Formats: sequence, structure tokens, C-alpha cells
Amino acid sequence: MLDGCVPWPEEFAERYRAAGYWKDETLGEMLRARARERGERPALVVGQERYTYAELDARADRVAAGLLALGIGPGDRVVVQLPNTAGFVALIFGLFRLGALPVFALPAHRSSEIGYFCAFTGAAAYAIPDEPEYRALAEEVRAGLPALKHVLTTIPEAEPVELPRPDPADVALFLLSGGTTGVPKLVPRTHQEWAYSGRAVAEACDYDASTVHLVSLPLGHNWPLTHGLLATVHAGGTLVLASGPSPDETFPLVEREGVTETGLVPGVALLWMEAAEWGEHDLSSLRRVTIGGSKLSDELATRVEPALGCRLQQAFGMAEGLCGFHRPADPPEVVLVSQGLPVSPADELRVVDEDDRDVPPGEIGQLLARGPYTIRGYYRSPEHNAQSFTSDGFYRTGDLVRLLPTGHVVFEGRVKDQINRGGDKIAAEEVENHLLAHPKVRQVALVGVPDEVLGERGCACVVPRGEPPTLAELAAFLRERGLAAFKVPDRLWIMAEFPLTPLGKVSKKALTAMVG
Repeated sequence: MLDGCVPWPEEFAERYRAAGYWKDETLGEMLRARARERGERPALVVGQERYTYAELDARADRVAAGLLALGIGPGDRVVVQLPNTAGFVALIFGLFRLGALPVFALPAHRSSEIGYFCAFTGAAAYAIPDEPEYRALAEEVRAGLPALKHVLTTIPEAEPVELPRPDPADVALFLLSGGTTGVPKLVPRTHQEWAYSGRAVAEACDYDASTVHLVSLPLGHNWPLTHGLLATVHAGGTLVLASGPSPDETFPLVEREGVTETGLVPGVALLWMEAAEWGEHDLSSLRRVTIGGSKLSDELATRVEPALGCRLQQAFGMAEGLCGFHRPADPPEVVLVSQGLPVSPADELRVVDEDDRDVPPGEIGQLLARGPYTIRGYYRSPEHNAQSFTSDGFYRTGDLVRLLPTGHVVFEGRVKDQINRGGDKIAAEEVENHLLAHPKVRQVALVGVPDEVLGERGCACVVPRGEPPTLAELAAFLRERGLAAFKVPDRLWIMAEFPLTPLGKVSKKALTAMVG
């Protein structure tokens, strides 16, 4: 295990290997296996670029050799800040094959984040689009980091060479933690456990060679990487990349490529549903749309299948590991109100109170997780690890959940996404779900604002549907739905649009700063 990373205890590692969750296979070898089995099958489509599995595998070999020729070798870190391109996919598989470690950044990151990633990991290279904005960003970052030897504006390639085989138990990549405060923590993922997460997703979602998965969210995030890239490659399906989720770009791709699967965040799903009403493109190939990233409200969930003409699947997950999806056989009443089942039978969940005591079945508590693809600690972060992991290795997700009798997880908010109004604690998502049923509310986010008397008061930030609602209208509406009076927002803030995180989630941190 890489220095600064927390390994799994050997008893757990032996258990996961014996059960077949961890295999003696690297991520680069996973692609090689698909190339042997399905060499001429389509693997990747990006615009007019098309690669079979054999072609993608061969390009990964050339990229690995090109990186080596530049002096980038096993164990070196490469910060990858690329859009959804074929070069992105070829680069990361070349890195996996070489034994160098990609550090996944997002397109929206700027010098503060990129400089931190490069300095903290001792990165040898930084891969960017060949565009003036990113070249200027790279020059700014590189000026203070002499160890950063290469800025890659093109993907290097050379004649393939023999390479030493990485150890499947070694760290293969770094993801970014999903927190929205401070600089993201780095999440080390190994070849064997990250490959298993993709395999487990493919099995849970019944992927096969006929799967055509469209990724339109930034590929550098764990969800598109596992649900999209890894699961599709494991199944031998076809991955289609779009530069963004706009219906103007994605709907023609769905029609042209016969897309069967895609993943959306709720705000994008709403755009798709509205565009589908007047759109002229044939979306009938879609079997299923998976919505995750943040909780899909019950109200919105009921509208997805009629609007898009395909099955709704909800999902949850985190860069630290644990993820879950509905199963194809799950009944509609479960799909509408829950966010899915963990993908692995070896996933262990606990729902606990503030003192780490298990809450009674069905009650809301903090979610703890442990399993064969959930990390045991962040990279070089002993202080964070002491707070974020229990002594017996459970990860504190920071999510408030309850479990249905079926084991499905219902997300009720974040531990920090809670308003303490004079001692009465309000789960923001509960109120948001009610407000979304109001005909004048298109989007809503409830945040806490400081109050000298009560500590905090609730403020409903609303993107209206046509004429904006008044606070009195919303208060009356909530009371009619039987909501406790202390949960009714004290303030209303009308907005044209919400500030977003790089993945497209609503940034409650930014909202709180705006209205506080």
C-alpha cells in the first residue's frame, strides 16, 4: 500500500479475495480482457471518433509507452483535468497500465484546487485541454511547483514496450472527496477494489454487451467513472461521451447511438423532462435513466417515467466507495421513495445516533459503511481519518438515512444539512420535498440563516415556475400538507438559478452565503 494510505486489515483482505470480490487483475488488464473477448465490438464513441475494444486497448498501450518516454513512470502522479474526450479514456488506461496514478480533477477547478492537488501529491505531470484558459492556468500552477515537470496538452503516444505489471493491491488512482467545504480530500482507490466496484455496479444493473451508456456529466467524478466507464467496460458494452448534459447535445446522441442507459443529477433530469415534451428526437432506445448525485424528490420521481418513456432508477454513492442502485425487479413504490440497495452483498451498513448507537429499525440516523470497495482512510490525512472513520473501520458518510424493511436506503439529508431552530431540528430535504409539490415552485433549497434569538431560521430559496410564490402562500401550502409549524420557512428568496458545485449539485454553501 502506498505510503500515506490506510490499508484494509489482512483478515478483511483475505475475506474479500476468498469471496471473489477482489481478483488478481489490474484496471489495465480489465480492458485487455475485453479486447480479447470482444475485440471488434464498439467500445467508445465521442463525436465522430469511434473505437473498438481492440483499438482502445492498443491506444492505451501506445499512451503508456508515450508517457514512459517522457520520463513518467510507475508510481508517478498525473493530475488529469480533461473534458469528456477519447483522450481522457486512453490516458487513464495508459496510466493504469504503466502503474502511474491519475489524480482526477474536474473541469471547473482552478488554481487553488489544482495547485493543491499537484503539490500535495507531488505530481510529475498535469493533463489539460489545449485551450488558452487552461494553458494560462497551468502556467500559473507550474510557476510555484518545480517538481511539476510536464504539462500535457496532447496525449503522448509511442510504439508499445514491455512494462512491469502493477500489483492489483496497489493504489491505482486518486479521487476527490465529495465534500463542498474546504479543499477536497484525496481518496486512494486500488486496482482490485475499484475494479470490483465497477463489476458490482454492472451486475446490479444487469449490464451486458447490448448496453450503450451515455455519460454527459464530468467523467472525472466517481459516479460517471464507475456507473459509466467501468461498468460498461466490464460488460463489454459501448460508452458514449457527451461534453455536457444539455438536451440539445444529448438527445441527438441518444437517437443516433441507440443509448440504453444514462446517469443524471435531478436538475438535469428536470431539463430533460421538460425538453422531451417538445423535442423531436427519438428517445425510445432508453431503457432506464439513473438519477443520483443528490436526492430526487418523491414529487419529481413520479414524473420521470411518463416524461421520458423509460424506467427510473435511483442511485447513491460516494468517492470513498459505497454505492447503491435499484434493481430491475424492484417495485415502483420502492423506486419512487428510496435511493437503492448497496451493490455488494459484502457491504455493511449501520444507522446510528450521535453517540454511535444503532437506532431502531426504520428510524433516521447517520449512515456508516464498510465493505470491499469502501476505503479505510484518506490519503495523508490522519486528523480527518480520526474523525471520518470508526475504530473498527466504518466510514462516516455524513448522510442521514433510514432503511426500509427491504434494506433499501432512504436519504433524509446530510448531518450538516440540518437547521436547528431554537432546539427544533429540521431536515431540509423533508421541507424541500413538500415545497416541490407547489405549482409555482420549479426548484427549491432550504438553508439555515443565523438568528440572534433562535440560533437559526429557515430560508427557502426558490427558482419559480412562472409567477413567483409568496412566503404566505408557501406557508399555507405546507400547513395544508400537515407539516409542523416550526418547519415552515421563515424567509423566502426568489432566484433565477441556483449556484452549483462542479458536479452540478446545488451548492448550499454558496446559497447560505448569499442569503445569510
